Amino acid sequence: MTEFVQHIVNGISLGSIYALIALGYTLVFGILQLINFAHGDVFMLGAFIGLYSSKFFGFDQNPSLGALVLIMGISMIGCAAIGYCIERLAYRPLRRAPRINVLITAVGVSLFLEFAGQLFLGADPKFFPQIYQPAGGDMGAGALKVNPLQVMVLVISLALMTALQYVVFKTRLGRAMRAVSFNHEYASLMGIPTDRVISYTFMLGSALAGAAGVLVGLIYPKIEPLMGVLPGLKAFVAAVLGGIGNVTGAVVGAITLGLAESLVVGYWAPTYRDALAFAVLIVILLIKPAGLFGTGRTEKV
Repeated sequence: MTEFVQHIVNGISLGSIYALIALGYTLVFGILQLINFAHGDVFMLGAFIGLYSSKFFGFDQNPSLGALVLIMGISMIGCAAIGYCIERLAYRPLRRAPRINVLITAVGVSLFLEFAGQLFLGADPKFFPQIYQPAGGDMGAGALKVNPLQVMVLVISLALMTALQYVVFKTRLGRAMRAVSFNHEYASLMGIPTDRVISYTFMLGSALAGAAGVLVGLIYPKIEPLMGVLPGLKAFVAAVLGGIGNVTGAVVGAITLGLAESLVVGYWAPTYRDALAFAVLIVILLIKPAGLFGTGRTEKV
């Protein structure tokens, strides 16, 4: 029983990180009906922004909770700026282009960020400094051990997801986002600046990915330019599982995927943990393509 609870704790911690990345996918898809395949690479850039900013401020030598908050804020701001540039330069010119053009562009932006990262940041893995070190050892009772960093990751992830929920459902920006997601033209006729709202949506999703990059660096200190490929794909699967375009569904799908991965590693074989995400994607597309919380849409072709 203790071992099972341990896997549940590990799965929830992992799923909370997937959720931060998946929310970026679901926000952009809800607004533009676009899968931003470069989103996983924004997550990677968030980790590197955290790495270099922590070294610049010397937090690698003086870890503290304040250092973690500051570095995460810097990473979120940097990734929000990157998200804005991606939307403004790559996607906005193709707003009225065929969907296949936008899809190819998304893949191209992803490859550009990955190989530019290898060129300018170096292809070799780098060690992410421990900018926050909780006092004391592992928490728990008996054989159950919980890393305080896992608790911190979960708390920060829940706080960010709660903040996003508030923005989407309780603010003017959130109302504008929901209006634009319903219909761009109608929203524009009502005086909503659709281009600005779309840019803000990209910035929100990218900021969450930047926070996830810092949190991953804390738990898994090795980072490299291709680190966003697999987590990005898994977060996409989580968004599809929950119902892409649905904020709550993205969180539930990510937690479900994290728990499933942890249980597969604990009770089956660690080598199948990555294959599990794609098996889940195939099953959900066959059984319920709209996802757990999604709704089907009728389109004219």
